Amino acid sequence: MDLGLRGKVAVVTGGSKGIGYAAAKVFLEEGAKVAICARHEEELRQAAGELEQLGPVYWEAMDVTDAQANYDFAEHVYRHFGSLDVWVNNVGATGSKKGEEYDDGEIDFMTGVCFKSVIFGCQAAFRYMKEKGGAIVNVSSLAARCPSAGRSTLYGPLKSAINNLTNTFAGEYCAHNVRVTCVMPGFTATPLAKANISQEELDRNAGATLLRRMADPEEIARPIVFLASDWASYMTATTIEVSGGRSMTLNPTYAYDKLGNGK
Repeated sequence: MDLGLRGKVAVVTGGSKGIGYAAAKVFLEEGAKVAICARHEEELRQAAGELEQLGPVYWEAMDVTDAQANYDFAEHVYRHFGSLDVWVNNVGATGSKKGEEYDDGEIDFMTGVCFKSVIFGCQAAFRYMKEKGGAIVNVSSLAARCPSAGRSTLYGPLKSAINNLTNTFAGEYCAHNVRVTCVMPGFTATPLAKANISQEELDRNAGATLLRRMADPEEIARPIVFLASDWASYMTATTIEVSGGRSMTLNPTYAYDKLGNGK
């Protein structure tokens, strides 16, 4: 299936690992050229070296919470490839804290990584898309709909803000043929999840999905790439949940119980 991405240039922030790395890989498999960025240069260098086996890759270590860094990165990508057609905002930060435990600096950090980075990314992308169109895909989280009380208290509200921001920018950019959409992943086997959530909790949450497992990062990456493609040309101001059916039924074990292998 040709998604119409061959030769297009796709930016993926947070592209050194997890969902971002998987998205960059799928874009390359579809014939796109890819630019990735992240904070840690060595991780980024290694990821770019692996991805380059699939196609053209530009990479740059940068801080996505800095507005000018986003604008500069977009300019460098445009100069390198001669175009900028897709921008995927895919960064996040979490931690195990109750709401009352966050201090001013931590709130600023979380807001910068989880929300301001998306604003700056959209602004940077629009500068190069407003004359010819393009697609922006924001990566939110199931926590936007089902926040975690007592752990990562700020993460869900900030991800919820991304869902709203997606529709807001879609309304502002539509006359320029720039589509803005969002993917809301459920529990995904990423380094971030494994570093911040115990295996017991991961297993418990996986068991509450209808598919009874966590997602592989590539299972989130494919919907991201689809939304960026010509196949989604009539989709904007849209958030797609990719959660394996987490919390969508009151009795997620029903079908398994009927087979005699429920828990």
